[in-house]
Amino acid sequence: MNIFPAIDIYDKKAVRLFKGDYNQMTVYSDKPWEIAVKFEESGAKFIHVVDLEGAKTGKTPNLEIVKKIAEKTNLFLEIGGGIRDIDTVKTYLENGASRVILGTSAVNDEAFLVDALSKYGEKIAVGADVRDGYIAIKGWIEKSKYSLDEFLNKIQNLGVKTVICTDISKDGAMKGTNLALYKELSKKYTLDIIASGGVSNIDDVKSLKEMNLYGAIIGKAYYTGAIDLKEAIEVAK
Repeated sequence: MNIFPAIDIYDKKAVRLFKGDYNQMTVYSDKPWEIAVKFEESGAKFIHVVDLEGAKTGKTPNLEIVKKIAEKTNLFLEIGGGIRDIDTVKTYLENGASRVILGTSAVNDEAFLVDALSKYGEKIAVGADVRDGYIAIKGWIEKSKYSLDEFLNKIQNLGVKTVICTDISKDGAMKGTNLALYKELSKKYTLDIIASGGVSNIDDVKSLKEMNLYGAIIGKAYYTGAIDLKEAIEVAK
């Protein structure tokens, strides 16, 4: 299993939200690339980046930060947050991103998802953010018409390879991840599933690894010291 330490960017700073709430934001660094370098020094091969401003605006206000992370590390960089057109996909991939994550746009605009897949294949991942069994969109503010299973079946049939599945109720809460959910999904789907939300301790990492998941995202637990990244990467192997 691959470990994806996470950096969420807002106003060019590395931050974390509590359950996706922009009003409950903690700033960890005004130099996010320095955190990325530390990830790599700890043995990380991957990094998960979210542009929280982009998620709101559909723009790329923190592109320079993404470029800087790509320049200063050799990490496989996946980026999400408000990617709603093919030009933005192209911009990120041309500026150091290895893979882009489509969230709201993958839910609301199937034609765009199909176009992106046809042009970029496995460089396209989809974010499935779930609250109360339904996919949430627009920075987790709105509930979509799709249940999680309906959505995963749909994107798998369209040819999506990688999905980042976040249980919003667990995100940033430091009370453990939704192991039952990931166990069920890993049996049902052939997708490469990345678990996200609430990975709070090394036991969570061990449990997810036993499910043969493709990856797990570690966010707040890294920043609070609850998980040692080097240890997590070893355990995940």
